[in-house]
Amino acid sequence: MKTPARIEPLVVDGLVDSVVRQLMSGKEAMVYVVQCGDEFRCAKVYKEANKRSFRQAVDYTEGRKIKNSRQARAMQKGSRYGRQEQEAAWQHAEVDALYRLAAAGVRVPTPYNFHEGVLLMELVADEDGEPAPRLNDVQLSPEIAREYHAMLVRQVVRMLCAGIVHGDLSEYNVLVDSAGPVIIDLPQAIDAAANNNASRMLERDVDNLATYFGQFAPELRQTSYGKEIWALYESGKLQPESELTGIFTPPETVADLDEIMQVIDAAAAADADRRARKAALEQGLASQDEF
Repeated sequence: MKTPARIEPLVVDGLVDSVVRQLMSGKEAMVYVVQCGDEFRCAKVYKEANKRSFRQAVDYTEGRKIKNSRQARAMQKGSRYGRQEQEAAWQHAEVDALYRLAAAGVRVPTPYNFHEGVLLMELVADEDGEPAPRLNDVQLSPEIAREYHAMLVRQVVRMLCAGIVHGDLSEYNVLVDSAGPVIIDLPQAIDAAANNNASRMLERDVDNLATYFGQFAPELRQTSYGKEIWALYESGKLQPESELTGIFTPPETVADLDEIMQVIDAAAAADADRRARKAALEQGLASQDEF
């Protein structure tokens, strides 16, 4: 096929030999199968901000660090340069996340290069060498659904141990190759330690998985892996191989009776003082009326 304009710089620089075909068009990018020497790879071409349906919600960008102070100021002001830098930061978020997660042993496509706004990465393929299908396009038995659910929950744990929450995980952002699920689409990935929305988003990601796989294995809908995982993370006990049960019981809070009595006594003292001042004021006014 004709080489898209955005991929031409990669051809000129020798990173891509040819474009084979368009693989998919998503809410944030166009993905192409490209040939690089003897290998087939994916080229993800990010759409411009005004042409994509997924918006850079502040819930996702909170906590992302901008090393250059000039860039940070421009992004805050919303200038043209600032918008360009914000767009670049959004794209780099996926690249950085992929490298970190691949190093942590998470099943994600291997990233190879990021050049001129195009991410060059592994083509996840099925047993026949064809592009792997998305999870929502695969027919599952109850046994396979349980197996894939367990695998993905374990991947979520590994991601969190690497400090990352996907933020938009669902059956549409998972491919299935011969070895099982592979997680994709990470431009909205968030820093678990720096983003106040991290716990909520992690729970939503895990609940999405339970809802989808629960169609085939209904008991999965009753699990609470998200809350359990986050509780272990907050307590500093989460490890890539932490044993999980899917059951979460909120910790019981033991009432501090001494503290409660102190609060009651302080409130009583404040009320008595208020009443005394009021009585004194009323007595003073009464004395003035006598004169």
